[in-house]
Amino acid sequence: MPPARKRTRSYDPAKIRAAVLAQFGNVRSAAAGLTPDRLALPTRLGDWTVRELLAHIGAGLDAVSRLIALPEPAAQDGTLPDWPLAIAADAPGIAAHARELAEHHPDPAAHLAAVEERLTADLAAHPGTRLLPTSAGALPLADYLVTRTVELVVHTDDLNAAVPGLDVPQDRQALAACTRLLADALAAKAPGGSTEVRVPPYAVVQCVAGPRHTRGTPPNVVETDPLTWIRLATGRRSWSDALRDAEVTAGGERADLSPYLPLMA
Repeated sequence: MPPARKRTRSYDPAKIRAAVLAQFGNVRSAAAGLTPDRLALPTRLGDWTVRELLAHIGAGLDAVSRLIALPEPAAQDGTLPDWPLAIAADAPGIAAHARELAEHHPDPAAHLAAVEERLTADLAAHPGTRLLPTSAGALPLADYLVTRTVELVVHTDDLNAAVPGLDVPQDRQALAACTRLLADALAAKAPGGSTEVRVPPYAVVQCVAGPRHTRGTPPNVVETDPLTWIRLATGRRSWSDALRDAEVTAGGERADLSPYLPLMA
């Protein structure tokens, strides 16, 4: 008998909009204080500098305005958990675009301010139900904004890793949405009910094919904190290194998630 279809997680559109704007504001404030030597620092993203990373963060938010400007699809044919798995195919083009943007916008703070102005205007002008043609299929604007929390939270972490002492804060709602979407993408990639993955306080999902657990303590349990989970899901941290450093606990014969990670990189 096939496993029961899992209900798609819902998000509060108003809270997601507020979280996106809050986290983008955190990045903007940090960018405004970066000196040229700090903008030239390397990052953990290949040959990107901090300047190129900031350009990419701006592009990630500007994608909302770019997609709104395109013709609206006739019907929704994508789901949120599809997005992290679909975005990996876009990686080469994304890297080239970030370098091009950095060259055309030498002042990252001014560029991010312009992006925020466009985004705010577009969010005020369009309902959350407006369909956008994304790489994961047609999604409502409200759902696509959830994917922007992933872009912002992941790249804020990249920014903090690149610039010593920067410590850009992570908005709690943005961190929660990012954690939940990536957890749901794991459940979509490895469907099943034999393993419980816990990322307190934000997410718990059942995944991995095998005997389904119904009561008591699950026989296969993985637990970690939100930022470690996000780093694992996006290839910033390896499964083996996280286990070695006790950043993840994993018990049971089906608790090895390495075959399914990263979800996106």
